[in-house]
Amino acid sequence: MRNNMVFLGLALAGLLLGGGYFLHRGPAQPPAEAGKSQIIDAARFPDLQAAFDAVPDSGGLVKLPPGIFKLKKPLLLAREDVRIEGSGTATHLINENEEGQPALIIRAKDSPTKKRTRIWRVQLADFRISGNPKSGDGLRVEGVNELYISGLAIDHNGGHGINLIDCYEDPRISDSILTYNRLAGLNIVGGHDIVVNANQFEENQDAVRCIDSFNLCMNGNNLDDHLRHGVVVENTYGSVIAGNMIEECQGTAIILDRDCYGITISANVIAHNFGGGVALLDAWGCAVSANTFTIVAERGVFVGPNSGRITITGNSFSNSYIGGKLRRGQKDEATGIILEGASDIAITGNGFTGLTHHAVHADDRCRRIVVVGNVMADLGTAVGGKVSAVELGKAAESILKNNAIEEKAQK
Repeated sequence: MRNNMVFLGLALAGLLLGGGYFLHRGPAQPPAEAGKSQIIDAARFPDLQAAFDAVPDSGGLVKLPPGIFKLKKPLLLAREDVRIEGSGTATHLINENEEGQPALIIRAKDSPTKKRTRIWRVQLADFRISGNPKSGDGLRVEGVNELYISGLAIDHNGGHGINLIDCYEDPRISDSILTYNRLAGLNIVGGHDIVVNANQFEENQDAVRCIDSFNLCMNGNNLDDHLRHGVVVENTYGSVIAGNMIEECQGTAIILDRDCYGITISANVIAHNFGGGVALLDAWGCAVSANTFTIVAERGVFVGPNSGRITITGNSFSNSYIGGKLRRGQKDEATGIILEGASDIAITGNGFTGLTHHAVHADDRCRRIVVVGNVMADLGTAVGGKVSAVELGKAAESILKNNAIEEKAQK
């Protein structure tokens, strides 16, 4: 018991005197032998930066103990073949910087002067990073290939939760929770073969932004209550966004913009997002399939004039109807598909039920719109059912046939 009290007293003294870093708990760890990886016990170093710097060029494992570590300036990790492993959220890095600096930066030593310098194979696991409204990113990673992030909790940072810049080869982010960050929970710029899997995102500005990238694979994540959008993808191709739960974003659940192509959006539940479901602003050759759009009051799927060659199939657009009644009463608005100046759009095999207006609406600028084999019922709830199920206007070279339309929905 006495030994435990001494240990706690030393740890507390370290927190108070060391600005959040801890004092030695034992003899200083000896330096690594040349060319040999090492296990680094961070508790045996005067501060976290010293522990990171002790990793030899050949790599190693840095073990972070439980504790609160207050940061006035960013920690820097500049080694490759390194794993930083904490003790769950009991290992808590708090960024007290108020000048927009990150809590933790990972990059090569010379990357500020040599922009294309990269390091390889860095893993981060099982610790927490938090900040304040004036701090920067929780975690900023520049030019790291084969990055693997798992089990992090990153919250309340003034920038992005995780900001990946030019992490080109195979970044993986999984089983983490990113919440209440002032910008995106996860921001990716210049990534390739990206995996974002089984994470939780809550009340960031946007949940995920993927810019100027390739081959995003985003599956099985939970996104809730974002202050702007859920997923924003720009200038990215060959990607899949599937099996995610996206609820109650103030903006749009999923946006594809700025030269996106060859992307599949499938099997997501897109629920009660206030700015819209899926917005294809500049997207080509994409599929929107097997998603559930429930009580999306603004533009379930929107396809704009800079998008085309889109397949929209097997989706359900609905309100909160359950067996003869509405679960949400009067606050129960749902919308279908809106096309503005879009071309070459196939709309097949979808269910449109309980919508406020049309199931499909296209303006006169649209071309080659096919609406075939859909089910449409209980439409026009906002106007007493006085609405046509499909309105294609003067869209040229279009086909509308073989849809099952409830009789009262045919104006």
